[in-house]
Formats: sequence, C-alpha cells, structure tokens
Amino acid sequence: ETKWMAEGNCAAKPPSMFFPSDGVGVERAKLVCEDCPVSSRCLEYAIENRIDHGVWGGTSERQRRRIIRARAEAARSGQARRKDDAVTV
Repeated sequence: ETKWMAEGNCAAKPPSMFFPSDGVGVERAKLVCEDCPVSSRCLEYAIENRIDHGVWGGTSERQRRRIIRARAEAARSGQARRKDDAVTV
C-alpha cells in the first residue's frame, strides 16, 4: 500500500528532484524530507522493496545500503547470541 505517499512533503514536488545526479541534488532532496510526516514509512518502503535509486525517507542510496547491512549484521549477531544462550541453558 502506498496511500501514505500522498501525505509526504514530496507529493507536490517533481519526482526528478528525488533522483538527482549529484551530491548537491541529494542534499536538496533530503531537506524536503527533513520534517516530513511519513519519512520513516518512506524509508522502510524503500528498504523493504530494495529501491536502490533516489532519495527515500531522507536517505541516499548509500545510506540505505548501510542501514540494510547494519540490520543484517544485528540480526546475525542476535541469532548467534540466542544460539549461545540456548547452549548455556
């Protein structure tokens, strides 16, 4: 479901603004997201759908890749801890 997108600060902006070709454009797009009421939903949407282009939820492609890697690492270390706990019980 994407109805929440209509509530975003970006709804009245041209989509091209969020698919910039340089770092300055990325920073401009991120400013629009700064106080957006749906930025967290937007970020999760981009992560869940593996959207690897553009600014989503106030993050660049690189930032989303870092978030995905950090979450995967946290999940792996959490699983390792649970296995260790099960062995020591």
